[in-house]
Amino acid sequence: MNLRRDVFQAIADPTRRAILLLVASQSLTAGAIAANFDTARPTVSKHLQILTECELLEQQQTGREIHYHINAKKMKEVADFIEPFRRMWDDRFNKLEDIMKNYKPKK
Repeated sequence: MNLRRDVFQAIADPTRRAILLLVASQSLTAGAIAANFDTARPTVSKHLQILTECELLEQQQTGREIHYHINAKKMKEVADFIEPFRRMWDDRFNKLEDIMKNYKPKK
């Protein structure tokens, strides 16, 4: 049975977000990724599997090693989805900041 993973469920986990930050700048093997965490290697492998299934990470075989790297296209899809919400909250916070600058407490 092939489960379809949801991107937002995948990035809800702090360990998976940390993995994404690690491989954002360079591709790494599972062992190199696991070395950055105080959890068992199979646990990190499960996180890698989830991130790969939802296409946030891609695998590239180099000899006997598998390197994981960011799927920039999928990350852009996520960023594009989130952008309208970020703009909306920026606007709301800017309006609140303007209100607070002009606020004068009653004496």
